[in-house]
Amino acid sequence: MLGAYGPAYARRDAAISSSKFLQATRTMTTAIEVDVHNPSGLHARPAAVFVMAAAAFRADIRVANVTTNGAEVNAKSILSVLSLGASAGHRIRLRAEGDDETEAARVLADLVSAGLGEPASGGATG
Repeated sequence: MLGAYGPAYARRDAAISSSKFLQATRTMTTAIEVDVHNPSGLHARPAAVFVMAAAAFRADIRVANVTTNGAEVNAKSILSVLSLGASAGHRIRLRAEGDDETEAARVLADLVSAGLGEPASGGATG
């Protein structure tokens, strides 16, 4: 295959196509589902805690309310996270893509599991 301007450009075009392919195949995504345990769900203060934690990572982080079959939203946007309507007992999916995606997904999942700074519902008291 000849490039638009001769054989030298054809090799360059092939190299560009090849590097785009390699870049695309190296991209990975880390996803995890977790149940919301705190009584108020992902509302107001817990959502702010979640968003601030998500913003600390370089990865692109998305979150969706699996229980309501909601669309994925930007986990670094307070308005987007509030729009999920994730209540206590709902299951959410965290999806992270980027350099620190594994750590981001793990930290956010642990934060949600721990109640986002609030007592978890249904837990033992005392």
